[in-house]
Amino acid sequence: MMASSTRTPLTADQRNSFTAALLGWTMDAFDYFIVVLVYADIAADFGTSKEKVALLTTATLLMRPVGALLFGLWADRVGRRVPLIVDVLLYSTVGFLCAFAPNLTVLLVLRVIYGIGMGGEWGLGAALAMEKIPRERRGFFSGLLQEGYSFGYLLAAVAYLVVSQVFGLSWRWLFALSIIPALISLLIRTRVEESEVWKESKEQMRITETGFRDVLLNVRVLRRFAYLILLMTAFNWMSHGTQDVYPTFLKATDQGGAGLSESTALTIAVIYNVGAIIGGMTFGSLSERFGRRHTIAFCAVIGLPIVPLFAYSTTAAMLCLGAFLMQVVVQGAWGVIPAHLTEMSPDAVRGFYPGVTYQLGNVFAALNLPIQEHLAASHGYPFALAVTIVPVLVVVATVVLLGKEAKGVEFGKAPTGVAASG
Repeated sequence: MMASSTRTPLTADQRNSFTAALLGWTMDAFDYFIVVLVYADIAADFGTSKEKVALLTTATLLMRPVGALLFGLWADRVGRRVPLIVDVLLYSTVGFLCAFAPNLTVLLVLRVIYGIGMGGEWGLGAALAMEKIPRERRGFFSGLLQEGYSFGYLLAAVAYLVVSQVFGLSWRWLFALSIIPALISLLIRTRVEESEVWKESKEQMRITETGFRDVLLNVRVLRRFAYLILLMTAFNWMSHGTQDVYPTFLKATDQGGAGLSESTALTIAVIYNVGAIIGGMTFGSLSERFGRRHTIAFCAVIGLPIVPLFAYSTTAAMLCLGAFLMQVVVQGAWGVIPAHLTEMSPDAVRGFYPGVTYQLGNVFAALNLPIQEHLAASHGYPFALAVTIVPVLVVVATVVLLGKEAKGVEFGKAPTGVAASG
């Protein structure tokens, strides 16, 4: 039965919904990782320190819960489609304007606004895509969707290599060029139909006279909400801890950096993002067989023996291998998250619930890059990487195993909009 279902092609609307979500998340990540790749260049251009420019990523992360909250509440009241279109228009326009920032203050304001758009995209895109995807195929498409993040990082690395190394252009061109794929995402999204699950949930709530607040303030829903915030905090520390400072570590000639050339460091970034994509799709699919929690825990535990290779290798080849393997397992765990969070979310608040828990977790991980830069300044980059990664891998495995899951839950069937499982 499973094999037959797996071979069933998606409808045009399902394909459009998933493609739009994938492209939207890809472009969000592309724009975010541009800053990660060029914050040293921005610091030199504006005559300030790398630690100050690193706060651009913190500002973006801090505002993502605001976007998730605003767009999520809107989407649960009026549907997914219109809020998503407005969200794409917001972040694509602001991302483009970053190319013309005259100073760090203006760029910081733009990144704050961009964070609102980035926060709205993931939750709504994932909710709409997962509500349309057949439930027995959520694992694979969850992995593919989440790896839009790695696709975006990969595109950012390639774009930086071409724009900076081949054509010798400044970091501003990277932001300017990001408008093109964002507009493609917008075009596809205008063709996506509204979620039938959302319509069914609204009708059930009307019949039972259940309000949004009734669902959200349910004790079980609130308890699970707090748990998912804790889980996503650990997840975001794991992701940002293994990605944000790593390009700088590869290129740095001081503070224990690897001292690699720009092109070598970017080539490694491309390779480890390929590993991330492989990991996300592989373990996302495996979560259909082994469950969401056990798949995540396995990936986190397997990451522990990879840390020395990832952080303390001294040759480009071994660093490349360590980074590749680390991203296979880190993003392998992340590949389960779109399915896991949407399945754990009550029907009535699915626009709000996954995105806000995800992005509140990001708030508590927002200081990762400045902390790692501070630790690197006093103890070197290898120590900064290891001391922040090892504990969080243990926490991810522990927290996810302490929780529950709702793999395969049928959306839109809970009579009051509250998921029946978990």
